[in-house]
Amino acid sequence: MTLSRRGLLAVGGAMGAVAATTAGPGTASAAGRGHGAGRTGVRTGFERLAADGYRILAGEKVGVVTNPTGITADVRHIVDVMHPDERVNLTAVFGPEHGFRGTAQAGGSEGRYDDPATGLPVYDTYLKSGQALADIFTASGVDTVVFDIQDAGARFYTYIWTLYDCMEAAALAGKRFVVLDRPNPVTGRAALGPVLDPAFATFVGRREISQAHGMTVAELALLFNAEFLAARPAELDIVKMSGWRRSDFFDVTGLPWVPPSPNMPTPETALVYSGTCLFEGTNLSEGRGTTRPFELLGAEGIDHRWAAAANALELPGVAFREAYFAPTFSKFQGKTVGGVQVHVQDREVFDPVRTGIALLVTAKRTWSGFAWRPDNWIDKLTGNTRVRTMIDAGADTDEVVGAWNADLAAFRATRKRYLQYR
Repeated sequence: MTLSRRGLLAVGGAMGAVAATTAGPGTASAAGRGHGAGRTGVRTGFERLAADGYRILAGEKVGVVTNPTGITADVRHIVDVMHPDERVNLTAVFGPEHGFRGTAQAGGSEGRYDDPATGLPVYDTYLKSGQALADIFTASGVDTVVFDIQDAGARFYTYIWTLYDCMEAAALAGKRFVVLDRPNPVTGRAALGPVLDPAFATFVGRREISQAHGMTVAELALLFNAEFLAARPAELDIVKMSGWRRSDFFDVTGLPWVPPSPNMPTPETALVYSGTCLFEGTNLSEGRGTTRPFELLGAEGIDHRWAAAANALELPGVAFREAYFAPTFSKFQGKTVGGVQVHVQDREVFDPVRTGIALLVTAKRTWSGFAWRPDNWIDKLTGNTRVRTMIDAGADTDEVVGAWNADLAAFRATRKRYLQYR
């Protein structure tokens, strides 16, 4: 892993000398935030960077990979804050899936354009990687690429692979790479679920991490650089948060929530997402087109028996309500379907991945119409064939979960080396 002296200072917390009450451009005092019911003492990587006068970016042309989640505590976008500030030379923006300003739905982007608010050129990174993405960084003329996007904590949430692709491309293009950290909204306590088999690598899982990784984006960047990009690592700096603890859920942070994508409307969505997103690999609706995506699951022909079977498992921290809904888009658009609503009752003991597996097992057993997507997308989401084949063979929840224990233990040992917070 290549980590510059500036990066080591950021990792080691040298920027902690900036007082928590210091207010610079793009910052707000902790006392004035008023978001959520938390301690209100968490400061993001960007807030610490700005409060330090963008010192680690001095004298460089800077491009930012970001989306609508790249905001300050007082809900201003970091691009709008940085652009007029003479202490930093922001010259380009790079937009991921859904776009920099967030105008595109799932599977879309905004293309190349000039941002009306700032006049900055916006380059499209979606579905670009390797040399093609490196060429975009080169063409932009930037010296340093900065990454600031809110993650959701799941391997198949694609922004962490935007991070990976951009790190790889920055190394190819000879650009420095800086990651501004944000909280994992579902805590950083544990890694859960199956570890990706490299044979199933896609944009919903490039490399061998667990389904719920339990890391922040800066921690993932350190892991990626050392474990997966070691042959040609990025010149990597990170700017840590202050005030965040591994046990913190998002509402404890006091930070404002911006949906990272159209179907991730709340932190509660993120809480279940690493498990219930598996229903994208089935013929059931995963709740897209409703106000509770990934909490509502169902299909035509499902009745009360599914909720009853799921509740009979007595999974910790969660209950299931028989539910009926009509998606406005995506699967079963405009049709009334039956299914369940997932109600997390104790998030401290709730295991989203185990819950997702249990729901797959009980859906298959109680509804004769259950089917996997014909392209076996479930294998891409779980990162292996075992989940699908074991459920098809009649395995119960404990058997499926037990099948990944050895791989998960190995990943947890690797992960531990890159954790930056207690």
